[in-house]
Amino acid sequence: MKSKLKIVASYGIVVMISLVMAINYTLFVFPNKFAPAGLNGIFTMIQYLFNFKFSYTTIIINIPLAIAAFFINSKPRALRTLTYSLCFSGFLMIFDHIDMSALVYSSNVSALVGPAVAGLITGFCGYIMHKINACYGGTEFIAGFIHKAKPNMNFFNVIFVLNISVAILSYFVYDYKIEPVLMCIIYSFASSSVRDHMNRKYQSAVRCEIVTDRPDEINDRIINELHHSATVLTGKGAYSGEEKAVLLCVVNPSQVTELTKLVEQFPGSFVVFSSATKVMGNFLHLDSHGNPEAVPFDQGKK
Repeated sequence: MKSKLKIVASYGIVVMISLVMAINYTLFVFPNKFAPAGLNGIFTMIQYLFNFKFSYTTIIINIPLAIAAFFINSKPRALRTLTYSLCFSGFLMIFDHIDMSALVYSSNVSALVGPAVAGLITGFCGYIMHKINACYGGTEFIAGFIHKAKPNMNFFNVIFVLNISVAILSYFVYDYKIEPVLMCIIYSFASSSVRDHMNRKYQSAVRCEIVTDRPDEINDRIINELHHSATVLTGKGAYSGEEKAVLLCVVNPSQVTELTKLVEQFPGSFVVFSSATKVMGNFLHLDSHGNPEAVPFDQGKK
């Protein structure tokens, strides 16, 4: 029952993200006349040139891509992304019949602000989508197909090349002006920066090297109070020549202060901290109270 509720919560998040992104495009992308990154940039240029609605193009392209991804890549990812595409297009169609001109941001004085804000929103929503094993479709589907066929090819390099192509093409579409190209670059930079920052923030940990002559006592405290363990290494003081133990452990950033206070209770012991950008394997991501982080949604890994 709990797993089913998490799945429902995941799809609820997908719907909410699609609403936020529809508002994002309506207020910050379309009014500023630039092409965002990926296939959505191409869809935007088609709308600009031929007045063929972006929402229709998104559905037409993403439905077959989602079907292909269902059989080639990940079924949960394909279904969640298809749900996003349908809801995103549906909300855009609704907004076509709502006067939102009072909220639209379009300025000739600071024209680059609109793409920057749009990119920040896209990056934040993209991170949330990634956490529940979904994506925006389009370019990410295509990159997934290429990665499946050629696993050694970097997924993000494929997306980068596609985004650069859209930025160059926008110069010719938007009346041979450089501003739309700059807008596309700023949008892409803001989006990727936010997404990368959040990924690093929530995947990072702190590596700790504790030099002490009381390793068993400190290790017991780490296990019981911080709910992590350590690896005991043998060392020797270069100056004193005395035998020392070195405890190597990894803790969450929120636990650094607590570990520092713990080590201070053992005279002669000291700890060195260094940043670990990502930890793989049997490592618990804990909250500030030492409890496992709650995951209120299904991550669609099955």
